[in-house]
Amino acid sequence: MRTIYLDHAATTPVRPEVLAAMEPYAAERFGNPSSVHRWGQQARTALEEARERLAAAVGAARREIVFTGSGTEADNLAVLGRWLHARRAGGPVAVACSAVEHKAVLAAVRAAEREGAEALILAVDEEGRTDLGAVEEALRSRPCVVSVMWGNNETGVLQPVEEIAALCREAGVVFHSDAVQALGRVPVRVDRVPCDLLTVSAHKIGGPKGIGALYVRSGVDLEPLLHGGGQEAGLRPGTQNVAAAVGFAVAAELAVREQEAEAQRLAALRDRLEKALVDGLPGTVVNGGGAPRLPHILNVSVPGVDQESVLFALDLEGVAASSGSACTSGGVELSHVLTAMGRTADARTASVRLSLGRTTTSADIDEAARTIVDVLARIRAAAEG
Repeated sequence: MRTIYLDHAATTPVRPEVLAAMEPYAAERFGNPSSVHRWGQQARTALEEARERLAAAVGAARREIVFTGSGTEADNLAVLGRWLHARRAGGPVAVACSAVEHKAVLAAVRAAEREGAEALILAVDEEGRTDLGAVEEALRSRPCVVSVMWGNNETGVLQPVEEIAALCREAGVVFHSDAVQALGRVPVRVDRVPCDLLTVSAHKIGGPKGIGALYVRSGVDLEPLLHGGGQEAGLRPGTQNVAAAVGFAVAAELAVREQEAEAQRLAALRDRLEKALVDGLPGTVVNGGGAPRLPHILNVSVPGVDQESVLFALDLEGVAASSGSACTSGGVELSHVLTAMGRTADARTASVRLSLGRTTTSADIDEAARTIVDVLARIRAAAEG
């Protein structure tokens, strides 16, 4: 049976170039980069070269990149690290984020709230874009950080990060953006958009799992969440994963280099799949379809189907899809993103995310479209009668 992987927003296969670059640091060049001997210094050199290459990919300086164990950890360090620093400086303060953030950000905001912070949740419109008026209102409360993602992981909707970053800069408030889904799909440059903190992750762009990074603009103070050695400028202690850092840098360079051409290719394939589903399944709604979107994500609600049944049935037919974020517990749950967008419970139950990647072909899209239409039509017919 032919299999078609349409869950690249959850994770991507590691690129061969990335594996080749990593292999020496998982074998003969195994040293601890904190060691002073030649093995350690060889690893230290590779780590710092990877840091510089990743920094260049997002328009940052080498010293502004902090390697973490995941995008989730980087999000937590940005939100909670900033809040803890602000609290130490003067007492409980507000933290703000959009209602459609990845759960890593939302959970971090709620954790701060449990410890006395004021949580400011920014409303979005029906397409899932953050209301700039809500941002301006939140800024009057002088939050220590505002976090709005670059592109949504469930719908692909792009946020007005340039405008939000400018509002925060004018107000003197630190701005954080989770760009995990955006890097390599749209231009992400901190030297063009005035972000103070930016989260990226390797495994969404053909790199290894288990490594992320946080860009921290020079002069922005954070409190570390972990304590131990002085690695990563004291913000993330622990022996660094040199092989993964090297792989991350290679993956980022390749993704940024190929971004423009690949974005055009993926957007065309996404639109082709979208048209096939809308034409083949009457009543289908494209969630976020009226807003600018990342090129690789399509989220649809098909009335009369249940997403859990759909995902299992598609898997049996060899098509990988998802209900949204993969960071739940391997299960299916209703989307907080679609809730914030005002979608009904039925629409949320009937939603499916399809996400494309570098290995997706036009033949994959045509075959997947036929399979998805057939499977969902059968499920809808069974439900009706």
